[in-house]
Parts: sequence; structure tokens; C-alpha cells
Amino acid sequence: MTGYKFCEKFASSLLKEQYELVVFGEEPHPAYDRVHLTSYYTGTVPDELLLAPAGWYDEHNIDLLTNEKVTAIDREAKTVSSEKEKTYSYDILVLATGSSAFVPPIEGIEKEGVFVYRTFDDIDKIKKYIPKASKAAVIGGGLLGLEAAKAVLDDGLPTSIIEFASRLMPRQLDPQGANILKSKLENFDLEVLLNKSTEKITGNGKLEGLQFADGSSLDADLLVISAGIRPRDELARSAGLEVHQRGGIVVNSKMETADPSIFAIGECVVVHNMVWGLVAPCYEMAEILVNNIGGQSQEFLGFDLSSKLKLIGTDVASFGEALVESDKIKTIVYENKSRGIYKRLNISEDGKYLLGGILVGEAEEYNMLKQVVNNKIALPENPEDFILGARGGEGAAGIGVGDLPDTAAICSCENITKGDILSAIETDGAESVPKIKKCTKAGTGCGGCAPMLDDLLTHYMKSQGREVRKTICEHFDYTRQELYDLIKINEFKSYNELILAYGKGSGCETCKPVVASLLASIWNDLITKQDTIQDTNDRFLANIQQRGVYSVVPRIPGGEITPEKLIVIGQVAKKYDLYTKITGGQRIDLFGARVDQLPAIWEELIDAGFESGHAYGKSLRTVKSCVGSTWCRYGMHDSVSFAIEVEDRYKGLRSPHKLKGGVSGCVRECAEARGKDFGIIATEKGWNLFVCGNGGANPRHADLLASDIDKEIVVKYLDRFLMYYIKTAEPLTRTSKWLASLEGGLGYLKDVVVKDSLGIGNKLEEEMAELISHYKCEWTEVVRTPELRNKFRHFVNSDEIDNNIKFVPLRDQKIPAKA
Repeated sequence: MTGYKFCEKFASSLLKEQYELVVFGEEPHPAYDRVHLTSYYTGTVPDELLLAPAGWYDEHNIDLLTNEKVTAIDREAKTVSSEKEKTYSYDILVLATGSSAFVPPIEGIEKEGVFVYRTFDDIDKIKKYIPKASKAAVIGGGLLGLEAAKAVLDDGLPTSIIEFASRLMPRQLDPQGANILKSKLENFDLEVLLNKSTEKITGNGKLEGLQFADGSSLDADLLVISAGIRPRDELARSAGLEVHQRGGIVVNSKMETADPSIFAIGECVVVHNMVWGLVAPCYEMAEILVNNIGGQSQEFLGFDLSSKLKLIGTDVASFGEALVESDKIKTIVYENKSRGIYKRLNISEDGKYLLGGILVGEAEEYNMLKQVVNNKIALPENPEDFILGARGGEGAAGIGVGDLPDTAAICSCENITKGDILSAIETDGAESVPKIKKCTKAGTGCGGCAPMLDDLLTHYMKSQGREVRKTICEHFDYTRQELYDLIKINEFKSYNELILAYGKGSGCETCKPVVASLLASIWNDLITKQDTIQDTNDRFLANIQQRGVYSVVPRIPGGEITPEKLIVIGQVAKKYDLYTKITGGQRIDLFGARVDQLPAIWEELIDAGFESGHAYGKSLRTVKSCVGSTWCRYGMHDSVSFAIEVEDRYKGLRSPHKLKGGVSGCVRECAEARGKDFGIIATEKGWNLFVCGNGGANPRHADLLASDIDKEIVVKYLDRFLMYYIKTAEPLTRTSKWLASLEGGLGYLKDVVVKDSLGIGNKLEEEMAELISHYKCEWTEVVRTPELRNKFRHFVNSDEIDNNIKFVPLRDQKIPAKA
């Protein structure tokens, strides 16, 4: 990654006119994103992780030689030799050899079944070995170690994490924070073993288990080692360059070795007596070196090692002096074990400055807290507001982006300051976050600073007295909420009516799907009547998958299904040779249908009593349930019947983003209702209603809206909540993000929905009733309407099928063949 950053900076400098650049890569791929290596394990293709495709190097006249490892440096002749027995001369040599996985010297480490977790090739080997294994272990409790553990666990192997230290991530977390993280991992059924020093790997040529120094042992037949990194310094060592006693090429602050023609950058070097194993400092080394080769005299003076990570869906962040322990500091701690949240702030003895802190479970405050530390901003009267948020109607801590100096580094990866961003807005007209990214490259690295870019833009626009309006696009100078009202008041039923009256031009791929969603949300009419303004999924009422095939997902309300209907699904899947999988939402997905097959497949399903599951739409997907009091001895109420009632009520409801619900029959929460946009949990006195949660990449627990209410009140509040969300949220905004941006937050939402503070409760209920009354199953209408049915074809002017779709067998089913 550091080598690529050097290439990028080189290509944008005058050096490209003075030097030819040749890049050697040991692996067959161009440089790729190792930080997100686990996404390759879970199915992302290698090309999607490349920092730049091979063609980018050609475009910038960089000679990229992949699959060619350099084996020797001749400093006197100024040449390098490769494993292909080729020799290349150089004027300047840059070593960006990175690091390799550190493998502890454990007896038996060479046995079959032991792997490291560092490259695409490592992942391929693990995946190939998985079918042979029954129990996995991972040595190392860092980012990649934890991700590796979750990956093999998801492949069906019981998995143990083995950590030498007394807690997970001891360099980032204190004992309390580490315990919260440990609990969250154990909730995923990962076993965490602390204070374990592995002494021996047992087995006769093949891994069978591990023995620890304390006399205990662990059975395992697959072991992944992710115990840190070791600088790749062997090439420099063999060339006689100075190497640190603990490993790493020794360089000075200008990235220079003792040889004036050889430089080194990234994780392979030791500078200021340490290896800098994060992306941002390595990227800065690359930029400094490019500038210095160009005649400047910049120095690497160290780097802020604050970091924010996503560990198996859990935010973990540390900043500043996170672990400082002293009688001369004050500490503010917030801990919520039930939600898996821990936050700690370390404050100076006089209470004026923030020194550092730790965030586990929730880390939205990370960017601002890091800025407060780095820029030594004086703290407000109540610094606890940083981690507790708005309380009692008061604002949060009172420090915003406007308080940061222009020198504040907003994007650490690209070293972009607040001043750089404001200059791009003022001078270059970068008045949107995408334009800021394009103009400055801020936010194009790890992406963690993107929320602050939006905050800066909003602050600047307001400071100029300019209205901050998130208009749809250049064709509509209106926000989504304004367009909602215009469509409703004028009773527009088509995109053409709206754009002729309030828009300009012919529209674009941004505004058309937004208007299509609005029309569906307001009138609940068939979206197939205006198929040309829909995105692909809505246009064909199915999610497009790899190789251009589609999925079929019939609705199974509450997850309840009869044997007769199960048989029909099996018959349909077999007849059309569809890959079949149970979903997390208690439904059955059928994959691999051609677009021309969709109407015939759905006709058979509809004849058996199924309806569209709307898996393709920004609409209600599922309402998950546990078996409740009908079967479970812990169940308090009939959660299945209530889930079916709720799902049938809101099926087909179109919204700014997808909606998911859950109903649990007791506090054991088997339906995972608090991970949904709305969740209903049984209590002794009735039901608790939770809202604005979500799973996915950034999971969030739903918040309690009302407690101990009966079913009728639950439905009343849901009607109000969902309609208010539909009317006020931005396009493609989940309920959790909508709540976070709602002025007044949860308290205000409770006032609107529960207390009816705006006096619109009855109106919201009436509008919901009107929408529900217009429901029609979209697929039923298609299969019964020849004109609509005729649109489902591969080619507009032909009934021919696409013969380029190929499949390969997998476990008695089929999957798309790779291109």
C-alpha cells in the first residue's frame, strides 16, 4: 500500500518528467487494500480491493512488474536482480517491502493445518482447507486476528481466539474496554482465551491441538496465526544496509538509509526507533520521500497513532493518551454493559484539556475528540457531553468544526487540513462532499473523515449566510421533503408531470429513482407502470446478482410457513435449477433466475399463495419472529401472530430506505428485534416498542420509544413513526441515521409520535391507512397483465435469451461462473 502511495504521489509530481519508474511486486496482483483483507475471504473479488488497476500504472507510464520478486541488490553496480534471473539498473532505489506475518517460534509450527493471514494467497489456502477441519483456533487478538476468527466461524467452525496478553488489544484498550469487547465477541460464539502462551502444536504431521505454558490444552485442526507483523528487511540486510536489532531497515527522518541512493518507506522501516504499522504514517513517509527526491527537505517527525477500527461490527477507537494512569489526570467513564458500550475520557488535572480516550461499541464522536486533543482546544464546562450527547434539551459539548484551526488535519491518510478543504470550497467551488473528495483527495483513504467533510461544508455554507439545502440534483432545485409535498399537493402521479412543472431538463440517474420512490411512498401504486425511472432492481422486481441473473424471494410473514408451501418452493427451485438458501430474515432466497424466467417462476409461487417479498425494494422486507408463547416455555406473548399481523399490515410500504422489523416473545430477544428499524419485545404488562436500529456494516441497537403498551397502541405508534420517517428522511437514509440527524433526537421523536406534540398524529395514521388500502402484490399484477409481463426479457427487440450466462457446480447446487 505504501509503494502504491509513492507511485501516486510520483505521478502527480514533476518527477515523472525526470525519472522512469519501475515497480516490482512479489504477488501476481497490483497493490491492494490489506486493511480490508477479510472482505476477500467473504466473497469480494480481488479487483475490487486493488488500490488501482493495472491500467492505471500504464496510464502514468509506470512499469509495473507483478509476480517478480527482487532477490538481491548490488549497491556498487546500482542494480537489482529478480527471481526471474533478470537484472535492472537504478539511479534511485526505494524499498517499500512492507511486512510479513510474525510467526512465533512454536514447536510444531510447520504442521499441516497451520496458516497465516496476510495475503490473497493465504486466504485461498485457508478456504481450501476449511472442509477438512472441524475446530479452529486463531493466535492473536488484533484486528486481522479477530476478523480471521469471525470468518472461519462463519464457515461453520467453532473458533477460539488465543491472546498472550491479559486482555484484548492491550495497546489500545484498558481492562474495562477490553472486557466489553470480549463480551461482544463471545456474543458471536467466539471463545476468547487470555494469558495463553502457546508452547507446542501437537499432531502427527497434521495439527491436532495446542499446548499452553500453563499446562492447559486446546483441540483444534485448523490454526490461523495473526500475532503481529515483522518488517520485510531481508533484502536490505543481505545488501549490507543497517537493520534494527528487532528488525526493520534503519532510516533517518528523511527516509534515507546509509546509502545515498537507497531509501525506504512504510512498515519495513524503523524511524525514531519504532515501526509505524498504520496506513496514515506510512502514506506520509511516501509523500515526504517524493518531495525530498524532488529537491525539498521534509522530515517525518512521528505521527498521531489514534485509530478507529471496526472489529466484527464493533467500533473500537483510541486517541491521544488513551491509557495514561496518573493521580494528576481526571477520568470520565461511561459504561453500558447491556448495550456493549464503553467510553473513557482522560482530562488534564486542571480540567481544561482533553488528553485522550477510548471508545468501544459506539465511536461517532471519535473524529471531533481526536481534533480536540490534537489542537489543544479548551474543554467546555461539561466535557461529559462529548460521550453522553444532548441531555435535557441542551446541546452537546458545544465544540464544532468551526472551532478548529485551519491547520487541523481533517484527513490523516492524505494529510489534508481544514484550510485545504475550505480553500477547495471557496476557490474551486467544491460544494458537495464528492467534489471535496475529488478536489483534495480527503476521505479517499480509510474514509473515516467523511462525516467531518460534510460538517465542514455545512458550517461554511451557513457562515456565508447561504442556505444549506440538500437538493436532489441539478434537475430539481428542491429537497426530498419539498418534492414530497409538491407531489402530494398537486396529486402528480408520474415523473413527467413533476419535472414539467417543477424541474428542468430530462432528469438523471439520481433524481429518477428518488422521484420513483416518492411516488410509490405517497400513492403506493405499481412501480412497474413507470419502470424506466426505476433502478435495475425495482425495474425487474428482483435483485440483480453476479453475471446478470436475479434472485426470487417470496414473502414468508413472520417466518411462518406450511409444509405445503415449503414443497412448492422446493419444486420451483428444482424445476428452474435455482440455488436455494435460508436468509437471516427467515425467508428462502432462490438465486440464478434469468430475467425472462421471472414471470413464470412467480406465477407458480403466486398460484400457491405466495406474494412478493419486496427484497428488491426500499420497502418493508421482513418482520422476524421467535416462536413466542405458542411453543417456547419462556415466551410471554404470541410473537409469531403479532409479527405476521405487522408484516401483513406494512407489506409493500415504500420508504427512503429498506425497513426491517422484529417481534420477540420475551427479553431473551431471539428475534433480534433491537437490531431492526422497529422492534417489538414482549413484557409482563404488554409490549416494548424500539425504533431506529439496524444491523449490517454499522450495527446499532434500537432505542426504546414506548414501554408496556398493548398491541393496538404499538400499531398506532408504528403508523406514526413510519409515516413521519417516510415524510422527512433524506433519500437512502436508514432510520438509525435519520434519528441521528433529527434535531432533538430521540426525545423529539417521542414527543412527535407518543405525545403528538405537533398535533399530526391522527393525520399520520390516516395517511398510513390510505397507503395500506392501496396495496397490491406487484408480482401478481405482472403475471396477470400481458403488457407488464412482456417487459421481462433480455433484449428489448427480441425474445432470445442471454446464452452468455454460465454456472459452475457447488455442493449439489450451482453458482455463477467467474468472468
